[in-house]
Amino acid sequence: MASIFSRIVAGEIPSWKVAEDERYYAFLDINPLAEGHTLVIPKKEVDYIFDLDAETYAGLWQFAGRVAKAVREAVPCKRVGVAVLGMEVPHAHIHLVPLQSEADLDFRKEKKQLSPERFAEIAAAIAAAFNKQ
Repeated sequence: MASIFSRIVAGEIPSWKVAEDERYYAFLDINPLAEGHTLVIPKKEVDYIFDLDAETYAGLWQFAGRVAKAVREAVPCKRVGVAVLGMEVPHAHIHLVPLQSEADLDFRKEKKQLSPERFAEIAAAIAAAFNKQ
């Protein structure tokens, strides 16, 4: 059975897409730690990030770097933090989280509640910044 992320890539489940190419996909986390919290995934479903083949692994990080630059341009923050946990969804993914301090990258914190309109605004801003690169 396909992971929820594979179903998002296939268009079976909606997402707030911010960037995509033929191999990778980036979208807003629906339970964000901060506005602009983005997930970056390979379209190829592999459970554990360190099980990705070398080319896909390197490409994922390159793509994530471009997305992080777009997040930083679109969302006021001091840095964009990176986390790879991979426990909740069996599909390799990178979390990009806009930070004001290191304490902002605590997954035990209560998640932000955003309206669909706010998700759409943030996704559009990040996508615009990504597409300017």
